[in-house]
Amino acid sequence: MKQKISMAKTQNLNVEEAIELFLRKAKIRNLSENTILTYQCHLGIFCKYMDKEQPIERIDEECVDGFIAYLKESSNVSEITINTYLRTIRVFLYYCMDCNYIERYKIVMPKVGKKAKQTYTDEELRRLLKKPDPKKCTFAEFRIWVFENYLLGTGNRISSALNVRIGDIDFESASIFIRKTKNRKPQILPLSRTLACILKEYLEIRGGTENDFLFCNVYGEQGNRRTFQQEVRAYNIKRNVNKTSCHLFRHTLSC
Repeated sequence: MKQKISMAKTQNLNVEEAIELFLRKAKIRNLSENTILTYQCHLGIFCKYMDKEQPIERIDEECVDGFIAYLKESSNVSEITINTYLRTIRVFLYYCMDCNYIERYKIVMPKVGKKAKQTYTDEELRRLLKKPDPKKCTFAEFRIWVFENYLLGTGNRISSALNVRIGDIDFESASIFIRKTKNRKPQILPLSRTLACILKEYLEIRGGTENDFLFCNVYGEQGNRRTFQQEVRAYNIKRNVNKTSCHLFRHTLSC
């Protein structure tokens, strides 16, 4: 009796090799650097748990359940963090299923209670948004005050804000062109009258051309993400605000 031809698995890969192919595919798809770094971190933990030499075809639903139990028992992480890890693992395993490395099955995310997002209070905003005296403060302090007003007024992520150029601010149409976003799609945001006045005063001090970055260092070059995070932290603490996250401005705007 003749044997039927079936779709054989394309390669006999182990876990580590499959992860390398997945990350290579992510780079080819031009995913953001932060996304790829997140994949590397989460999959590194998964690889350590599963044993990198184990054949990828052995990864089934029980393995996923075991990984969740492992995170709960041996790591001091929240349910939300576990779900974050699992989202990466699910994307990776669905990739393996599409490539016919493993059998197809459904990966169900555990239910977790939603935690209320932390925001800046009205009193904290009053302290942070109080305008420093331009005659007494440094350019760096004035710039961070403008930066925090910008984050609160636009809801931009810090990476998006630091990629805005002076020419992207259109005072005539009251709009801001956002070049860099998380999903890589440009956006046009409304520019409020209050923020427009703040930016106009800032640009009188900052100077620069349309092609220069809006938020720069003291030499007029594009601002560095880590430096701005550190300066926001120092600025907030100086004004007796213990919360120091740039992302909290985004949360505050959405509430």
